[in-house]
Formats: sequence, structure tokens, C-alpha cells
Amino acid sequence: MFESAELGHRIKKSEYDREVPPLREALLEAQLDLAEAAAFPVIILIGGLDGAGRGATVNLLNEWMDPRHIQSHGMGEPSDEELDRPMMWRFWRALPPKGKIGVFLGSWYTWPILNRVRGVTKEADLEQSLERAKRLEKMLVDEGALVIKFWLHLSKEKQEKRLKKLEKNPLTQWQVTDRDWKHFKAYDKFHEVHENVIRHTSTAEAPWLIVEGEDANYRNLTVGRVLLKAIRDRLELAKTPPPKILAPPLLPAIDNLHLLKTLDMAQALDKDRFKVKLKKYQGRLNTLTRDPKFKYMSVIVVFEGNDAAGKGGNIRRITGALDARSYQVIPIAAPTEEERAQPYLWRFWRQLPRKGRVTVFDRSWYGRVLVERVEGFCAEADWMRAYGEINEFEAQMVRHRLLVVKFWLAITKDEQLRRFEERQATGFKRFKITDEDWRNRDKWELYEQAVCDMIDRTSTHLAPWTLVEANNKNFARIKVLKTLGDRIEAKLEELHASGIDYLDKPKKGR
Repeated sequence: MFESAELGHRIKKSEYDREVPPLREALLEAQLDLAEAAAFPVIILIGGLDGAGRGATVNLLNEWMDPRHIQSHGMGEPSDEELDRPMMWRFWRALPPKGKIGVFLGSWYTWPILNRVRGVTKEADLEQSLERAKRLEKMLVDEGALVIKFWLHLSKEKQEKRLKKLEKNPLTQWQVTDRDWKHFKAYDKFHEVHENVIRHTSTAEAPWLIVEGEDANYRNLTVGRVLLKAIRDRLELAKTPPPKILAPPLLPAIDNLHLLKTLDMAQALDKDRFKVKLKKYQGRLNTLTRDPKFKYMSVIVVFEGNDAAGKGGNIRRITGALDARSYQVIPIAAPTEEERAQPYLWRFWRQLPRKGRVTVFDRSWYGRVLVERVEGFCAEADWMRAYGEINEFEAQMVRHRLLVVKFWLAITKDEQLRRFEERQATGFKRFKITDEDWRNRDKWELYEQAVCDMIDRTSTHLAPWTLVEANNKNFARIKVLKTLGDRIEAKLEELHASGIDYLDKPKKGR
């Protein structure tokens, strides 16, 4: 696979000096056109061997283009803050918005490769990491990003020669570390793992381009030319409307069961019993979150439901049981301009909590398959693929000991009408009712079908949905508190049963 990068490509200095000025000018023009169009982001991964010129390539791109529109990220050792979250969190935070270029020196491939070479993980672990990387890149491309992946390669002999040359020169010897020589001694193992990675992750959406790294002139011109052509081709493509993608029909549930119509909406709890149970389950929730083992996990609570179903009241009963320093409530409204310039999951990734915290989402990433689907705010193909992307998002959270608890608060159409009218008639509740609520009510059946599809396709073993019969507010609030307490208690028991090794700080590559 690397043979094509070992042909000794060289470019004479005279040719290099002649080619660079017009190439730099063209790259600058393309970059300005990219910023002006703001139609898509460019994500550049710089991978490869030590001594092959990865850092020099990143510096070159910043020199040749306007650094104000380039975001460069050297993704080295993850910080404690990053270790507290799923591995992909640090990369999601760093994604460039539309119109910008993001350059990653080190990427979502780095730690899986290092851990495999060092024997920290098994082949199956590497394969899983590569599948996650491919799913991420496909999602980024589906969201409109241009993903360009460069792999800078050196043969074993050339790498040794390169490291010795850098080490011999007093001006460059600082670039060579003990780590570089340690990696050189493991060259054959790195070569084996690198081939596996490139073979499995060079996809149609995001292929790897292998570039020989020995000759800087050849490397620089190759990277610059490829980048220029990719941006120009994509800008030209952006001038024409994308073809409509016909998604396959959404098949009904296997049992053809309408989940919401199976709920017993008459369930109720009187005021006196509610007060007793409220104290019991709030006290239990407070005790669970003060358990010494709770600092090794975090909790994400997702609230979705019909308009006026009581999400706010349920959230207040949860937060009323918690230390104000340990939780955060994230209200989700229409995306801002900053958020629209990113993939739709971006604004949720960045809100994931650290260990020992509770984050409550008042509406969530499920808007893509609910309101965006029903109101036509995204194409059918976009919300259809969102089911799989959401399941992957939640699976990554759960793998990192984030407990995901999802509630759908259901009320009947008649009960919603009663609450709407009550809000309009009560002065301090009028802010809760808007024209949009009435418009959504006109599409009750469409939303109901979207909810059933959502639950059917995203209620997984790792992150199941809990359907809450919310016609009676007291009953709903106790069911939510009891369910949340049950889930946290079960997770704490799992941590205890797993032993102290499981509670140790995870390895950096995960």
C-alpha cells in the first residue's frame, strides 16, 4: 500500500520556486471564496510517521493561506477535562464552521493506533475504533463537510536518515525526542497497523492520500495542489443545487403497534400521596448522587414530549433534589447562526458533562427526527439517517460511563387543549403558550407518527426510552423521579461490581 509513496519523488529547487507563488495565490483566492460562500467547512487530517513533515505541513498551510480562516489543532495527550468525556468530544469541539478550514495534527486515529502498537488494546478494539471513525467521517460528509486526509510516509531507512539529520543539526535537534526513537524501533509494528488503518478507512467519502515525506518540496507542492483542487471542485459543485436524495420508505414497526395508544392515560396520584412520594424519591435521588462512586459516572437526562406535557415541572422536581453545583439544565431552542454552521449534533456534543455531574436537556437532539421532520426543516434523507447517528452518539456516551435516561411525556389531545386554554387564561402562564404551539397542534397526527418511529428506532438496550403517562402531573413526576433513581442505582451497583480497576482513570486512547 505504501509502495507508491516510496518512489523517491523529488522536485528541484528551481521548479519549486517557480511553482510556489502562483500556487499560494490560487490557494488564497480559493480560501477567500470558501469564506465568502460559507457553504461547507474543510477538515484536513495530517497523519503519518515521525520525521515525515507533519508539523512542517501544518505550518506551511498557515504560511501559504490566511491564518484567520484556519483553525489548527495539535491533538496531543488528552487533558483531564477531555478524559472526563467520550474520546470524540475533543474533536467535535474543534470542528471548523462552514467557510473555515480546520487542520488536525493528530486525529481520531492517533490514540487507537498508538494503543494497538503498544499492545494496550487488541485487534478487535482497533477495528471498533476504525468503524467509529468511518461513521464520524460519513456523518461529516453527509452534513456537507469536505474531509481531506493526508498520510505522510517514510520508509524505515528514510525515517532513520531523517531523524539523524535533524538530530545532527543544532538548529533542529530539538525536533527529535526519545519518543521519536522509541517509535522508530517499533517501525515494523507501526507499518503493520498503519496499513490496516488506511486500508479500512480510505473510503469514497474520505479517502487517504499517501504522500512521500522525504523531499519537502515534493510534499509541499503535492499537499498544496491537492488542497486547491479539492476546494475548487467543491466550490463549483456548491453552485448547483444538490440532487434530491430519495430515501427508502420508512417501514412500520414489526408488530405494527402504535406505542402511544398502548399507554394507560387514566393513571393518577392524589395530592396527599404525591407529597409523601415526592419527599421519598427526591431524598433517594439526592442520596444516590452523593454516593462516593457517583464521581466515576455522569448522568444525562433527556426530556421530550408533547407541548404542555409538563417537562418544566418534572425538571424542577429533579433539580430540587440536587446540589446546585452538580447539575446543569440545557434548554434547546431553534439553532443559532453559530450552531447552523456546524453538524446538527455539534451543539449537543459540546454540552456533555464531566464525571460526577447531571445534565438535563429540555428537548434535545431528537428535534431532527421530530420537529425538523414534520415541519420540513431538513430533507427526508437527513432525518432518516439521523436515527443511526443518534444511536451512535448515545452509544459513545454510554461506553464512557455516561448514563443516558430518556423520557417521553405523553398527554392526550384533549388534555393538551385544556392546558393550552388554561395558560391563555392565566396571566403568569401566558408566556408558556405561543402561536407555534397552536400550529403544532394542527399537526398532531404527524407528530404522533414521528414519535412512534423515533421510539421504535432509538429505544436501545444502552439508552432506552421511558414513556410517561403525563395527563396527571403528580403521577408523571413520581414516575420520572422513581425511574431516574432506579437507573442511577443500577449503574452504581454495576460500578461497584466491576471492581476498583474499572473505576481507575481510563487509558488515554480508550
